[in-house]
Amino acid sequence: MKDNSKIYPVEIFAGSFEEAALVKSLIEDSEIEVFLKDEIQGTMFPWLASPGGAGSVKLVVSNENAEAAKQIVKEYYLKMKR
Repeated sequence: MKDNSKIYPVEIFAGSFEEAALVKSLIEDSEIEVFLKDEIQGTMFPWLASPGGAGSVKLVVSNENAEAAKQIVKEYYLKMKR
């Protein structure tokens, strides 16, 4: 059994509300629990939503799932560049 005291949240993505919702669904498809952070601010001020900037919506996972979730985000960005 793992020691739960070592579990902590890790931010793995920041962007617009729409983009965060899409990436969130990709992560959830891999059965990784993911949470939106600052989604209200992101919908109220979408013109400010630059990655990591004011108005951006963040995705947060546990540190135990961070590497797998980061890989999904990386693959998402690679597909978007095409």
